[in-house]
Amino acid sequence: MSQSTTQRLDSLVSSDVWHTVCEQQDLVSNSGVVVWLDGAQVALFYLPDAEGRSLYAIDNHDPQSGANVIGRGLVGSIKGDLVVASPIYKQHFRLEDGSCLEYPQQRLRVWPVRLNGGWVEVGVA
Repeated sequence: MSQSTTQRLDSLVSSDVWHTVCEQQDLVSNSGVVVWLDGAQVALFYLPDAEGRSLYAIDNHDPQSGANVIGRGLVGSIKGDLVVASPIYKQHFRLEDGSCLEYPQQRLRVWPVRLNGGWVEVGVA
């Protein structure tokens, strides 16, 4: 990722405090990995070929099943939105805002996330 791309991504996300959660080399392209942040499991999705943002941080807890499995979900696109499908009941959550396509009352928490010098940082307010 170029320096200008990193700066552009930083302008899209803002946070009061950034926590380093892993190295960029720990990410798996087009898949999820899970990190621990302030008592929460956060699923990181690295999509290097996506236009615009390439890194997303979303809650790993599936509200329908109650299991911590979102990081194992399949990533895809539905009607132009990048989504992750829960591996248990297959409902789709938008990576951008955590909203569920099938059940609008369900929403996953999302965090600002960025790459900074080979490190992955997640923002907390």
